[in-house]
Amino acid sequence: MSSTVFPSIATSRRLARELRPTSKLLPGDARAHNRSMVLQHLFHSGPTSRADLARSTKLTRVTISDLVSVLLSEGLVEELGTRPAGRVGKPATLVGMRTADFQIVAVDLADDARMRGAVLSLTGDVVVRRAVALEGRTGRAALELLEQLCRTLLAAADRPVVGLGIGSPGVIDPLGTVVEAPNLGWYDVPLAADLTRRLGVATHVANDANTAALGEFTFGGAGGSGLMVLTVGQGVGAGIVLDGALVHGHRNAAGEIGHVTVVDDDGAGGPAPRCACGRRGCLETVLAVPALRHRIAGLDPAEAGAELASVGRLLGLALAPVVSVLNLSEVLFSGPQELLDGPLREAALTAIQQRTMPVIGAELELRMASLGQDVALLGAAVLVLSGQLGVT
Repeated sequence: MSSTVFPSIATSRRLARELRPTSKLLPGDARAHNRSMVLQHLFHSGPTSRADLARSTKLTRVTISDLVSVLLSEGLVEELGTRPAGRVGKPATLVGMRTADFQIVAVDLADDARMRGAVLSLTGDVVVRRAVALEGRTGRAALELLEQLCRTLLAAADRPVVGLGIGSPGVIDPLGTVVEAPNLGWYDVPLAADLTRRLGVATHVANDANTAALGEFTFGGAGGSGLMVLTVGQGVGAGIVLDGALVHGHRNAAGEIGHVTVVDDDGAGGPAPRCACGRRGCLETVLAVPALRHRIAGLDPAEAGAELASVGRLLGLALAPVVSVLNLSEVLFSGPQELLDGPLREAALTAIQQRTMPVIGAELELRMASLGQDVALLGAAVLVLSGQLGVT
């Protein structure tokens, strides 16, 4: 299916919140900004009249009439008849976004063993799932596998596709270039531009932990005053939302907690394990899923619990200063529940609370992401909604 602009209001999942803008509006962006406000209101609030749109957006009725006319011509919205009688005067004609007949393709690259993807409705419902085994592929081979998965998903879509969203490990710049993703062997890969050109579908790429944070914030009901989503898969990363805004940081590397050194040696006096980034003793070398599975292989439940708790304590030591400095209220885990939710999570919370002020640590929530394995997929859908429609 090719990229297109739209076509009855979906009644299932809706975005729960809007991200706070983090940049100033330039004069040349005013029309695009106004268009985004109209679409955003219709997406979140459902069908409404032109007069109500003007009141809600604080735009003039002339501006609203002009914008709605353009959106109607583009097929993004439709007129849905008049409002039921009850008000004095001529009945108002309702307009609404045409969401039921369009889809998004989303891909999550966080897993250590496979690439996972889905075709989703614009309101976040999964229509089709697909996955392909990585089987140790990195570099060009991994890129070819990703393109194959994307083509399979595009072919499975039964509605026009608005865009493709990808959550990838590593440092990703605003243009969707993978600056570095050591576990996948990708460096300076213009992933968004390449896939847009090769697939003919607008593609948006962001760090997988950031997309997971977007998913939890918009679809999962997590708060936005101080949220961290910790993704644990082939690597370890974190996405952070503070005061309603996604944190990117200098050079877009905010949240790279997986490469904080937490181990000085291997426990027997030897060198600490080497990380994919080239350094030794990174959090990722003990917390990534392959490392956790290797650590508890062949152990009975009690022994495995003790090993997971020891990793949880190291995680707590790494998280405590972050939680304290940012005054986080929620830290959510995204990854295998059987590994993360239990001794590891409990030990991490205890370590954090022992090393932070009570006003910070006492009410901290440390839990699994409410959206489960779909958290990054839903976040990738938000990338498309935002990038293609201005809906956040």
